[in-house]
Amino acid sequence: MSWVDLTHTLSPGTEYPGDPPIVAEPALTLDADGVAVTRLHLSTHSGTHVDAPCHTVDGGRTVADIGIEELLGPARVVRVDVPAGGVIGPEALGDLPPRLPAIVLIATGWDRWFGTPGYREHPALSAAAAEALWERGMRVLGVDTYSPDPIDSESFPVHALVLGRDGLIVENLRGLTDLPVECEVGIHPLRVGPFDGAPVRAVARLA
Repeated sequence: MSWVDLTHTLSPGTEYPGDPPIVAEPALTLDADGVAVTRLHLSTHSGTHVDAPCHTVDGGRTVADIGIEELLGPARVVRVDVPAGGVIGPEALGDLPPRLPAIVLIATGWDRWFGTPGYREHPALSAAAAEALWERGMRVLGVDTYSPDPIDSESFPVHALVLGRDGLIVENLRGLTDLPVECEVGIHPLRVGPFDGAPVRAVARLA
């Protein structure tokens, strides 16, 4: 078996537009202090991360409430071919089985633009497509884009649907287009407090 890293490196300049910037700076140095320590400033939604329901739902679950088992296990990779700024409707999902594993990963290939202005132009999932996945058993939606919703969305309908039903969303994954249709994944959030999200280390295990 082999493992594939699905995580982007935390890098300044890769934040979601409007979010606090990622800043890394020396706090202690070998020359002055005998040890090297980096001070890291970032939001709970920096880099590859998980959205907890309370991100958009008043009173929703926090990261501290997410069980380890919810983010571990078999996943279905759904490859889509949609242009910049396009909408991923139900028809773009292809032929789906009647039942899906709880974890579904939408592979657009847009991770190749991560860290560039072009990343903002990612395609987005329609609410109808999210509904179709949910009806088949999806409870964790992973995307290789900033968000499953459009970058200029005001209502965030996919967030409302998934998080509003106590599901989870994982954003800014990478390498999804290289995965087989079925694989096993492990998504490991930082063990933080009762927050709205957390950076993760996401991996896939291939047979």
